[in-house]
Amino acid sequence: MHNGPCSDLDEPPTMLDVEASGFGRNSYPIEIGFVLPDGHAFCTLIQPAPDWTHWDSAAEQVHHIARALIVQRGRPALEVARLLNERLDGQVVYSDGWANDYSWLGVLFDVAELSPRFKLENLRALLLDDEADRWHTVKQQVALERGPQRHRASADARLLQLTLLRLRGRPP
Repeated sequence: MHNGPCSDLDEPPTMLDVEASGFGRNSYPIEIGFVLPDGHAFCTLIQPAPDWTHWDSAAEQVHHIARALIVQRGRPALEVARLLNERLDGQVVYSDGWANDYSWLGVLFDVAELSPRFKLENLRALLLDDEADRWHTVKQQVALERGPQRHRASADARLLQLTLLRLRGRPP
């Protein structure tokens, strides 16, 4: 019996991406997006909790999300945590930035005083060695074919899902 990654997908897994205020100890999530197996995407900005004050302008240069925007348009952490639990309940969700995304989800759920009802896994767990070797090249090809996209969490999650499908020779 094969217990490692499998090369066949009945359906693509749910992919999740988190944009954050920066990197390191005091950073926090500012946007979370995911794409479900059926292709449905969800994305939301997160209003900073009162003690979330760290802001890294270098991170803002990457995600292009101003702090003023998340303050004005972001949803409260409790609402976001509840939404994630409702929509991802019982699922295994994959991320290519697992270590960072795991800690940022922890920050979100801690401030919301909830526990996630889904499991976040490292995308690498899905990949065979040869797929992992080709991942970045294929991801670049898919990104070029899609054309310019905003660097946002749901767009990044969709890119991950499309890259995995391409690696497996499956149509999106």
